[in-house]
Amino acid sequence: MMRIVVTGAQGQLGAALVHEFRATHDVTALSHADLDVTGDAAVASTMTALRPDAIINAAAYNDVDGAEDHPLDALDLNAFAVRALARAAERCGAALIHYSTDFVFNGTASQPMTETDRPNPQSVYAASKLLGEWFAADVDRQYVLRVESLFGQAPGGPAPKGSIGAMIARLRAGEEVRAYEDRTVSPTYVCDAASATRALLERAAAPGLYHCVNSGSGTWLELAGELARQLGVTGRLVPVRMQDVTLRAQRPKYCALSNQKLADAGFAMPPWQDALARYLESARVSG
Repeated sequence: MMRIVVTGAQGQLGAALVHEFRATHDVTALSHADLDVTGDAAVASTMTALRPDAIINAAAYNDVDGAEDHPLDALDLNAFAVRALARAAERCGAALIHYSTDFVFNGTASQPMTETDRPNPQSVYAASKLLGEWFAADVDRQYVLRVESLFGQAPGGPAPKGSIGAMIARLRAGEEVRAYEDRTVSPTYVCDAASATRALLERAAAPGLYHCVNSGSGTWLELAGELARQLGVTGRLVPVRMQDVTLRAQRPKYCALSNQKLADAGFAMPPWQDALARYLESARVSG
């Protein structure tokens, strides 16, 4: 049994991580109210007191457009907080697990990106996440997992948010769903990301950078169509193109990620269609 500290524990991914690890490990779940990870001294003293075997950081600044107007806030939480956690992990001899994003790529590829492909962030948010990856890499035992388009809800976790959650709500309400027909993603079910994290840590896999998304990819319009099919509704789907939408921050157009390195480490992520089905079933049972 390991002593695990999860920061950002009340978020969508953080709650899934707490649920995943709590059954078999000693977990301390820290919300922002418990620990502001942007405070170096607070991070150092907290981790010294807890002496964890692993620090799992699920705290993040995720307002992609807001980061353009508040770059220091994004850098504080996505980069400099990771530096503080990395220093604390080194002092405690703990492993550090941190989560990054597909946004570190510019989105001009035509095949799933691998961990060896060179990042090229196109927004403040993306740059702050890449800097966080670099700070996390200073720890001898570190796992940086790139996730994207997070969806789902662990038992007891917060209400799901994000594009997929919004699509589900609109489809169930019989409302129009506008979805990109030219933006390709590999979505990530938070429960599968949590399971992959536990597998890497418990199996003492080689440290480093891993892509951790559900297998396969599709456009947002294809995802919306699959959701409608699984929900058993007709779906009022309206295709849109990225050039027709004005956003504060640039989004990568093609951001499918390859899971091959994670599979080689012994954990195969299920297809995104299967993940959607399991999430919808869990939501039906819990609801």
